[in-house]
Amino acid sequence: MSDEEKLRDDLFKLTMENKWGEVVKKYEDSDAHKIKLTKSEDTAFHIAISSYNSKKPSISHKECIHNMIDLMERNASLSKVLELQNVRGETPLHLAAAVGWKEICDCIASKDKELIAIRNKNGETPLFIAAHHGNKETFSSLHSTYNKDREKPDESLCRRKDGNTVLHSAIAGEYFRLAHMIIDYYKNLITYVNVDGETPLHVLARKPNVFKSSSQLGFYESIVYKCVFVDDLKQSKHVPRSIQNCSTKEKFPENYRTCANFFSLFWDPIYKSYTASFSRSNERKDEENQPHVQHSESFLAGCLRSKKRSGSTDENAENQRFLKIRKIQEKKVQHSHAMELMNKMIESEPSYKYDSNGQRPVQEQKLQDSGITIPDSPPNVEEHETHQSPEANIGTTSSTKDQQNDDNDTTKKDQNQSGDKKPNGVVKDTPLLVAAKLGIPEMVEKIISAVPVAIQDQDSEGKNVLMLAVENRQTSVFDFLLQINLHDGVFRHVDNEGNSILHLAAKLGEKQLPWRIPGAAMQMQWEIKWYKHVKSSVPPLCFSQHNAKGETPRKIFTQTHENLVKSGNEWLIKTSESCSVVAALIATVAFATSATVPGGLNQEHGYPLLKDHEAFDIFSITSLVALCLSITALVFFLAIITSRFEERDFKRNLPRKLLMGLTCLFSSIAAMLLSFCAGHTFILREKLRIAVIPIYAAATIPVTFFAMEQLPLYFDLLWAACIKVPLRSYKVYHQ
Repeated sequence: MSDEEKLRDDLFKLTMENKWGEVVKKYEDSDAHKIKLTKSEDTAFHIAISSYNSKKPSISHKECIHNMIDLMERNASLSKVLELQNVRGETPLHLAAAVGWKEICDCIASKDKELIAIRNKNGETPLFIAAHHGNKETFSSLHSTYNKDREKPDESLCRRKDGNTVLHSAIAGEYFRLAHMIIDYYKNLITYVNVDGETPLHVLARKPNVFKSSSQLGFYESIVYKCVFVDDLKQSKHVPRSIQNCSTKEKFPENYRTCANFFSLFWDPIYKSYTASFSRSNERKDEENQPHVQHSESFLAGCLRSKKRSGSTDENAENQRFLKIRKIQEKKVQHSHAMELMNKMIESEPSYKYDSNGQRPVQEQKLQDSGITIPDSPPNVEEHETHQSPEANIGTTSSTKDQQNDDNDTTKKDQNQSGDKKPNGVVKDTPLLVAAKLGIPEMVEKIISAVPVAIQDQDSEGKNVLMLAVENRQTSVFDFLLQINLHDGVFRHVDNEGNSILHLAAKLGEKQLPWRIPGAAMQMQWEIKWYKHVKSSVPPLCFSQHNAKGETPRKIFTQTHENLVKSGNEWLIKTSESCSVVAALIATVAFATSATVPGGLNQEHGYPLLKDHEAFDIFSITSLVALCLSITALVFFLAIITSRFEERDFKRNLPRKLLMGLTCLFSSIAAMLLSFCAGHTFILREKLRIAVIPIYAAATIPVTFFAMEQLPLYFDLLWAACIKVPLRSYKVYHQ
């Protein structure tokens, strides 16, 4: 074994064992600096940086990195080592930016700031890598270092081969504070598109989960959601505002300083104890949102933590106590920041270009004007290589053919090389159409209010914003569009296949059920309600209108819902059969009970001997009620089993019968148990009165389990019957 191989083996073993002090000693030999240890061609310096853990930073690890840099600088090999790339084209600065090690990034960039411009195999600079991983502080530092002596920031570092910018990446990762910072640094990135023709606003439009309209909050969650406070992105700082108030003169008048100082005596211990409690939590926290979240719920948490004075010392229990509040708070922070970012992007581009941005990142002339240099032939982007939904892979508002007529010969060549031309001239959706398709009424409202002409947008199939909302069952978007009094042309519009709004409302997709309610029968009920809701909102001309295939909306509804009707039939029959068995058993027991007289009859007069007891009256009434209700429930279930199961029956008839049957069934169970308890009191008498409650509780356990299993279904039926307009399920898009 040669000396170089022995040195490589030693370095590999030491790096795998994280013995960085020993690695530093090996680095005294200049031959160790450039030795690549792994199949990915990482050196010991690469591995040392990539092994950094931001959650558990080590001072000794940091010192070893600095010592390695000093040794390489002493041997005049530093510049070459810092430029060494692994098989992915990543330099040590790429890795430091990925793990968010700001101090090491500053140290490496200070040696040669041109290292920030080196690209990996995907065309990503360390600046892009920092944004991609949401490392806001690292991104800001690298930006300041590279553009310190420049009049205008170099935007070429913010893009990679596929045309995605740091703003695309930050929004995709939901790092909204970072995205806000990027817009402040590089405002022009708002209008840049990638090879798929998508702007950063497209990326945000494909994230309905970051907007409030997608959140289905309960009663308790709604109260907490309204009580917690959220700072604006412009006002938020790296330290909580509550602490700023005690140290910044601008936050309160000078004559209030004594009062503020007095308040801080009580505030600081509460705040520090609360943040210390959460610092030990293993829950994943967004790095850029964490300081803000701690401030926003600090007051509420401080009030709740006052219970600790009563003797509670279990920190895990305290973390659980605040877990729900923290999740709701983080959700509100996300919603607020997404709204601010959306408003800023739309307002920063007043013209809101709806003309085709092309299938390439930018046109050649725009590249020259902006000083951006990216490869002429970006790689082909296949569907399975992207993280985008199928809906997002539709074009902008003009065809590729029209774009090619306006481009020069070089642009045409680039398009052919990059494979950007879509088959059949498919064009990209605008952000408005994407938002309408995925159900973001906040974005739809903002875009239409900023650019009213956007209401005329159409996708590649000729569908406008209203048709897309109807087709995808986006009730909130559809109801908003009804409120703004659109002209009749929007309602009368037909797509390329001659389908009207009512045709699309009648059509059911084959992939996934859209409504936020279980059960095929209730899905069918809501489908009918949605169809009727849309039908009442469109002009009468659409009722009997035929599409290009000669189909009416009613015919499409029958054809596309055939399988759903069949599934609903099977589900209703099985449910009714199961419940009818229980109802028959209760009816049998109730009949026998109602025909029995506790204590017997008086032989002379024929009256019950225990007729003067209160329990006898309860027994007699409840046994009769149980009998009547169980028989009524049985009749309802038999009516469902023998039903015709036509489409119109799913709107009211069948769900109402099932709801009434379950109501009678549950009521008969309760009446039977009450009758049993009333009759049993005559047997126990005075001697066993103490044992009554445990015996009755044990007897009701099986029935309670049955009721708990059926109650969710009962409440779903009740909810489905009461609600007028169905609610869309957002889980379809972000499960």
